Amino acid sequence: MAKRMKTDYPGVFYRMADAITRKGKERVYYILFKQGGKVIEEKAGRQYKDAMTPARAAGIRSQRIEGKRLSKKEIKAIEEAQERAQEDKWTIDRLWQAYSENRQQSKSLKVDKGRYEKYIKPYFGEKEPSEIILLDIDRLKRRDLKNLSPQTVKHVLFLLKRIVNHGVKRALCDPLPFHIEIPKVNNQKTEDLSPEQLKNLLQAIEKYENIQVKNLMKLALFTGMRRGELFKLQWEDIDEHRGFIHIRDPKGGPDQTIPLNAGARAVLEGHIKTGSAFVFPGRGGRQRVDVNKQVNEIKTAVGLPKDFRPLHGLRHVYASMLASSGQVDLYTLQKLLTHKDPRMTQRYAHLRDEVLKKASEVAGDIINGAIAGASNIQVKGVNK
Repeated sequence: MAKRMKTDYPGVFYRMADAITRKGKERVYYILFKQGGKVIEEKAGRQYKDAMTPARAAGIRSQRIEGKRLSKKEIKAIEEAQERAQEDKWTIDRLWQAYSENRQQSKSLKVDKGRYEKYIKPYFGEKEPSEIILLDIDRLKRRDLKNLSPQTVKHVLFLLKRIVNHGVKRALCDPLPFHIEIPKVNNQKTEDLSPEQLKNLLQAIEKYENIQVKNLMKLALFTGMRRGELFKLQWEDIDEHRGFIHIRDPKGGPDQTIPLNAGARAVLEGHIKTGSAFVFPGRGGRQRVDVNKQVNEIKTAVGLPKDFRPLHGLRHVYASMLASSGQVDLYTLQKLLTHKDPRMTQRYAHLRDEVLKKASEVAGDIINGAIAGASNIQVKGVNK
């Protein structure tokens, strides 16, 4: 060990050692003092790395003697205990990791990750659920969510609730100490076309040169399938013998089957097989990921409203036609649309109600006709 070198301050000395932050040597200062009848020697710090001087070392020595400063060993023990306690804490960030690992990789998980990283983590990432107060939620709404749509605000707050509830169900954390009020949003949009618009659209589809896009849109109209379901559709999913279409992973739910009606069967029978497993393949025979350019060309050519979504809109047209026919009840329509929640199908209830109203008017017309006929009958013994 290097030789002790005295300083002008009592109980402060240094030893020369290799410098850590630069080339050459530097002084490493130590302090000596008595505590409990024992002589204690402690390192105060390095000349360059810690900017230590004899005067600073003397100040540290005085604080140690007076019991106003902990030893480096004691400080290290406290820091290690804090680190262990932090590892045992189920913060929102740690709960998010557990929550996301428990979910299947999907587009919705990617969207949730973006919402978490942007809106939830900066405010709550290092907090445990029990440390969050209602004022924190109010601040989040005022600062980061004030310019977002009500639907996005709803998604962000729901995500925070789901993360915490995931931890509570697994006994990882305590629940939030208050109830988060989720804003009610009514943004259900039902797109429909008039008979004339539908006629013009079908004519434009028939004239379109790209047979893949042409038949994809026709199948959307005949089956009400979602855009992603059409992209995932493979030839092995078509059960011509039993007359069903197998739908893979409909909106993150379990696989479903829907009937293969005559219109859809005709489209598929006339469709060109490219050798790909997919019915409507993308580049290189792989799963298609986009068709926006082509379907919007058709939409523009027909002059449809700007807010009409060419593929999802056809799903609404399909549902509206069935509901307004008066021949399909809402439970059957729910099954055909593979809605997990019957409330999603209720948006078409008003169309069915119109059919019922018309049917009721028929009954009224019949009765009124009977009344009118009865008034023209001459009853014997009654004078006119």
